[in-house]
Formats: sequence, structure tokens, C-alpha cells
Amino acid sequence: MWCVAELDDEYIRRMEDVLRLYTRPYDLRQPVVCFDEKSTQLLDDVYPHTAVRPGRIARRDHEYKRCGTANIFCAIEPKAGKYFVKVTARRTADDFAEALADIALRHQRCRTIHLVMDNLNTHCLKAVIGRFGEARGRALWRRFTFHFTPKHASWLNQAEIAIGVLSSAVLRRRRHPTMAALRRESRAFERRSNSNAKPFEWRFSVCDARSKFKYAQS
Repeated sequence: MWCVAELDDEYIRRMEDVLRLYTRPYDLRQPVVCFDEKSTQLLDDVYPHTAVRPGRIARRDHEYKRCGTANIFCAIEPKAGKYFVKVTARRTADDFAEALADIALRHQRCRTIHLVMDNLNTHCLKAVIGRFGEARGRALWRRFTFHFTPKHASWLNQAEIAIGVLSSAVLRRRRHPTMAALRRESRAFERRSNSNAKPFEWRFSVCDARSKFKYAQS
């Protein structure tokens, strides 16, 4: 089971808000998007891969060279199975604002975008206004309906599942010595996944939460 913090009123309110959101039928005009970010190391091989028999994966030496770090923004529409991946050098407020703008651009005709994310200090209106200015920043912020997960409740964000899939498909398969290499592989993953999109199945409901965590309905 997940590591769950103290179930105070704020935790329960936010948890049930997100869980109710996940039960909504898929609506093109009001998509649900889960958003998160992950830091990763840029690594290069010290020695070339060892050749093996045709059709087999080349052996990789355990020794590697550090080439800096990068950040990956990852979003998923769970009911559509559609990914959004953006690689940046850092995880600043400006980077968050630009990722938000990219998500909005993908959903230009939506009435609102329900965005599930955590309480990182850069996830705020101030960050968007700081990057795009007062008028454009507020206009962008109004494109979204935000659903913040409780503190210490990353298990509620389905973007965590998406990042796990991305890590298995991209980060653990080979080393990426440059930002360009990581972007190339991440975009290829996004294209492959979206061309054969598979919706996520989220089965934990409000009723399950009340039964599991043994709290009364407020």
C-alpha cells in the first residue's frame, strides 16, 4: 500500500476531488490531464558496447560518465491514453509555464482542461504571469481547472504511472549523453505511444478510499 500521510480534512477533500474526477466519462471538451515532472541524469558510456550475436541487445559496460542533468515534464490523458513529454534543462517556474502553454495548445478547442498536479512551489499563477505577462498569463491560467493532490499523495496522480512507463521505455533502456539525445528518444516514445494509445484503468474510488482508510463521510 502507498505511504499515506495523516488523513486530515484537507487531505480527504483533495483526495476525494481527484478520485471523483477520475470517474467522469471521457469528454473531449473537458479532458482530464495528469501532470508531473522528473529529474534525470545525462549519462554517456565510457567504453563502447560489446558486440553480441545478431538479434541480441549489445552488452553495456557498468562504468559511465556523468554529463549533467535534465528535467522531463510528463502528462497523460488517462482515459485517452495520450502522452505529452517535454524535456528541459531545468525545472524552473518559466519551464513549468511553457509546459502549461504547450498542453493548452494541444487542447485549443476545449472548454476547460482539468489538470491534476502536486503542490510544487512553481505550480502557481505567479509563475505563468512571470513568464508571459499579466494578460496572457491570466488568460492561460483560466484555460485550466486545477485539481491539486494532497501533500505526500503522489499515488493519486496518474502521471506517476506515465513516468514509470516512460522510464522503462526510454531512461532504462539506454544512456543519453545530451539533451538532444534525450529529447529525440522522448519524442519517439510519445509518437509511438499516442499512435497506439491505450487508456489507463483507474479502479480506486471514493468508496474504496473510505473503506480502506476508515474515515466517515464529511
